[in-house]
Amino acid sequence: MSIQNIKAILIDDELTSLKNLKQKIDEFCKQIVVIGAFDKPEEAIPAIRDLMPDVLFLDIEMPKMNGFRMLEQLGDYNAEIIFTTAYNHYAIDALRVSAFDYLVKPVAIEDLENTVKRLLAKKEMHTRERMHVLKQSINQEKSQENKIAVPLTDGLEFIVIKDIVRIESSAGYSRIFLMKGQPILVTKLLKDFEDMLTPYHFFRVHNSHLINLKYIKKYLRGIGGQVLLENGDIIDVSRRKKDEFINLIHM
Repeated sequence: MSIQNIKAILIDDELTSLKNLKQKIDEFCKQIVVIGAFDKPEEAIPAIRDLMPDVLFLDIEMPKMNGFRMLEQLGDYNAEIIFTTAYNHYAIDALRVSAFDYLVKPVAIEDLENTVKRLLAKKEMHTRERMHVLKQSINQEKSQENKIAVPLTDGLEFIVIKDIVRIESSAGYSRIFLMKGQPILVTKLLKDFEDMLTPYHFFRVHNSHLINLKYIKKYLRGIGGQVLLENGDIIDVSRRKKDEFINLIHM
């Protein structure tokens, strides 16, 4: 399987470091496409949500909002994090928040190339594994008769999987939309539901949306496109997810 280009956004308050890193990526890491570079983290946050990069190269030490604080502001976002720092002691903190890797500035070309090689290998392996699970799940729709338990303020509610049309991320919570009844707001991240429901023929078409593939009524073409579901909801498909989604629904 050929690996697709990986889209990256760079964030560093030092313009010299920002330009230096972009130049090295452009010259030595051809499979990384830099789709944005920001010297102000507060400006990067809406761009990240809109452009949906696969990886962030993020400076740790920045005034007003450091790298850790920016990730807190960003919230539930599924991207690899590669910290850049001039201070080795930040490595421990980087590992603590499960960053993919960290690079010490000024970034050495060899270190950058090794990090990118590992990133490409991980993405290819993850894509193969996810597609394998999704292909298996197509012939196991009867498993949607199972129930999942979701946490509510007064206890747990058990929901039959086949009744779930889609789940939407909502500021640290998730909103479950059913074929019948009102949406249910629960204290779980969308990533938790993605991990739980992918084997049951669900797919995350967008950073904010997980859908039950059995309820797709129509795909509407566009930059990423949109999905019309049987309950009438229209959900955006992100540009980053479009190819994988199209391949899946054409199988």
